[in-house]
Parts: sequence; structure tokens; C-alpha cells
Amino acid sequence: MAYKIEKVDGVVIFTIERLEKRNAINFEVIDGFNEVVAYVKEQPEVRFLVITGAGDKAFCSGGDLSEFHNLKTEQEAFGMLSKMGKALYELATLKVPTIALINGAAVGGGCEIATACDFRLVASHAKCGFIQGTLSITTGWGGGTYLFERGIRHDHALKMLVDARTYDAQLLYDIGWATRVFEGSKEQALEEFIESMRKIHPSVHHAYKEIELRKWNESNVYQRVMDEIHECAKLWESDAHNEAVNSFLTK
Repeated sequence: MAYKIEKVDGVVIFTIERLEKRNAINFEVIDGFNEVVAYVKEQPEVRFLVITGAGDKAFCSGGDLSEFHNLKTEQEAFGMLSKMGKALYELATLKVPTIALINGAAVGGGCEIATACDFRLVASHAKCGFIQGTLSITTGWGGGTYLFERGIRHDHALKMLVDARTYDAQLLYDIGWATRVFEGSKEQALEEFIESMRKIHPSVHHAYKEIELRKWNESNVYQRVMDEIHECAKLWESDAHNEAVNSFLTK
């Protein structure tokens, strides 16, 4: 199984379990995201949704290029990108707080997943970045749109995208992307972070999330995400992208 779903005391934890691929996303994991989102929506006792990766080296290394590189045309790419993009939008618009528990590197699509969450707890050794530009594509799951929605200063957000490189945990905290940087166990970091929130009735959390979602509806975030995905799909079939991926896979 490429993922695991656990529920402990009102906290649902979705763990990407593809250590041999640095927790890269494949179609099975995309299905897992849809499964966990549906579960959270159906179970009123769920208080928090946590996304993390197995091990301590990678939260998520983005899309599995060994699988997705078989998609050659704009239309083929859009099919995959929009499937994950829609799953992430459903996650981002849940009424419960969502937390990216970043146990290791979050790059490319992994950075997009983390940005779609409400909070990002980052291990001190982790490096994260929107490295899609090194493959001659843009963010393709909505991550760029979410980044500009997260209240990060515009120039910091834009530079993070156009740099196409990883940032260390302290820099991520300094620019406002990381909510908290932690040492030691991710389980302890999570418990410490949600300790105060546990004391608040979940209806309050839902109400505050609704405030954000009203703003997103007014600014048409979903359509902006889909437009972003279309742009990535166009670049996906370019010679520059294919050459960059071939170079990456033959290193």
C-alpha cells in the first residue's frame, strides 16, 4: 500500500508510504487523498487532518516522474494534474484544520501539498521548495495559487516560485511559509501544536474556516487553480520539459 490512514483521538493522519521513491505521488496515492478527504467529510468526530510522509528524509518529492513521464500530450498531462489538483482543492477547503507535518524534504508537488494545508510544521533538517522550474514547468496542482493566498508577502511568495530551489527550515519560517520549525519527534511536535486547539469546540474551527472559504469563493480560487493546471499542462508537452525530465531520469 502506498499510503496509510490512521485515526487517533479525533486526529486523522494520512501518511505517504513510498520510501523507495522518497514518498513521490503516483495514481495510487492520489486515490488515497480522495479517500481520506471523503472520510473526513463523512466523520463528524474528526477534529484535524494531518498529512505526512514515511521516514525522516522526505515528506514528498512531488510527482513520480518514472510513472508520470509516460504522459506526453497536454491532454494526458491535464488528466493527471487535474485529478490531483481537484483532490488538493477538496483537502484545502475542508472545514477542519489541516496540518502538513513535514518530516523531511518537500519539493515540487510536495511543496504544493504542504501549501494547500492550513499549517506547516517543518522539521529543522527539512528543505522545501517549488523546484518545478528546473523541469521547465510551473506548479501543476494549484500550489502557486495557494501560496499567494497564504498571506506571505508577495515578493517572498513570487521569489519562492521563480527561484525553483529549496529553502532551509529557518528561511521558510522567516518568510512566513513555515508555521513552526521543530526538533525531535514529529509526533511530539504535532501534539504540542494542537494542544490548545483541542480545547476549542470544533464548531468554532468550522466557523473560522468558513470565513476563509467565503473569501476563496469570492475570489474564484477553484477556477484560478484550474487555470494554473492548464498552464502547467501546456508546458508539460514542450520539448524543454521532456528534455529536462529525460536528463533527470538518466542521472
